[in-house]
Amino acid sequence: MKLGFFTMPMHPIGKDWQVSLKQDREAFILADELGFVEGYVGEHATDPEENITSSALFLATLVDATKRMKLGTGTLNMPNHHPAAIAAQIAMLDHLLGGRFILGISPGALPSDAEAFGNMDLPRPAMFLEAINQVLQIWATAPPYNIKGEHWNISTTRTYIPETAMGTIPKPLQRPHPPIVVTAVAPFSQGITEAAARGWDPISANFLLPVWVKSHWGKYVEGCARANRAADTANWRVAKTVFVAKDHATAAAYATGSDGPYYYYYRSLFGKLKRRGALGVFKSDPKQPDDSVTLEQVIAKLVIHGSPASVADQLHALKQETGEFGTLLYAGVDWTDPTLARDSMVLMAEKVMPLMKA
Repeated sequence: MKLGFFTMPMHPIGKDWQVSLKQDREAFILADELGFVEGYVGEHATDPEENITSSALFLATLVDATKRMKLGTGTLNMPNHHPAAIAAQIAMLDHLLGGRFILGISPGALPSDAEAFGNMDLPRPAMFLEAINQVLQIWATAPPYNIKGEHWNISTTRTYIPETAMGTIPKPLQRPHPPIVVTAVAPFSQGITEAAARGWDPISANFLLPVWVKSHWGKYVEGCARANRAADTANWRVAKTVFVAKDHATAAAYATGSDGPYYYYYRSLFGKLKRRGALGVFKSDPKQPDDSVTLEQVIAKLVIHGSPASVADQLHALKQETGEFGTLLYAGVDWTDPTLARDSMVLMAEKVMPLMKA
């Protein structure tokens, strides 16, 4: 099992944006120094808590600050961007990173983003598919382009100049395209099946109960079978909320205390999902009524915390429940206490991972 990083941190409302951006960058830089193999960042344009407004732009700030780890959009919300802009900007980012790039994509899930971008009442899943199909078509064909869709038309036929190649959208460094991943946020995600059938790989979200994470593997196998590709656990990434400290008391206080960043993260997420009627991700029984799901239960089930030995034991238990997976994505949260936040990542890489491999 490899170690990676995934963050869409919930920063306290009112926290200085420059401070939170600086700390989010520091987390990636530290992860690279510690040997994390890859790192992903999400994006939301209209959420003051989840305030990385462009995953690609954020990753561009890490081009020279990181040396080894691959960096990925986690995810690029396709309906909120024009496919031609995605194709051009992601191609440039792939070149800037020297091929250390993974393209994470999704339809996006934040209603206020959808409203702001004018697609709240449109068929976002269909827009998602059209957008990625058009991006891949741009990268696979020569100009001039004449790509027509239900939501976007892309043409350079009227302005293309063969002598100078004006009217050409650049191609990425990795051919035919960078690796593509999708984030699965629901039990028995059919999206994983469709993605696997196209050669793409899954990330299971950190806020899913292990029983629902386990359901993703079967859907991945199903999709791989459709494409006659081998279903390899090495290609399955599972995000998990983890906090490691030198002793249990420190870990418990920071990971479960009502004044800590993990409590803040899940309190915010719990509230957002409850308002959407989407607390099902926190239920082991879909018939369980919403009012029986408590924040404290969610934190107890989803936040792994403790000393390095304890965390290793809990991760072994997780793998017993979900089955083997290739990469554990350590989920980032706000750096309420920067020292504890850094120490947790160091202990995860230098103490927990060797125990996992023993």
